[in-house]
Amino acid sequence: MGKYERLSSDIFSIFGSSDWVNEGVRIFPQDYTKTSSEEEFLRANIVPSGKGLNRNSVAGVVIVDIFFVHGSGPKRGFQLADVLDKFLVNKSRSTIAGQTVQFTDSSVQGFGQDSQNPNLSRMQYTVPFNFFGVL
Repeated sequence: MGKYERLSSDIFSIFGSSDWVNEGVRIFPQDYTKTSSEEEFLRANIVPSGKGLNRNSVAGVVIVDIFFVHGSGPKRGFQLADVLDKFLVNKSRSTIAGQTVQFTDSSVQGFGQDSQNPNLSRMQYTVPFNFFGVL
């Protein structure tokens, strides 16, 4: 398994954990196409964009689109961003194989009504990461 596949598996395993499932927030990978028009959900995109410490390491950001009912104001979007913070910000996750992904501080930007689904509003949550692989 290559570093990008390991990185993706490690990050998405956070969203498959029982603690995440207990939050009741649904999250899907970036290329997911939502069919229901009024349900909130998150869509994650892992963007490796920087050089790591060695050939098995990489830096980048996780960008999460937060979709929630349009017309309800930004409060719900911020609540969902806080759930993401709980699992990601300043957290470090190590695997049995020796890889570690570390997250730093997040940011959130509001975009208002979603252009593809007018029933939903969209915010974008971003958190940088460093992924360290062993040689």
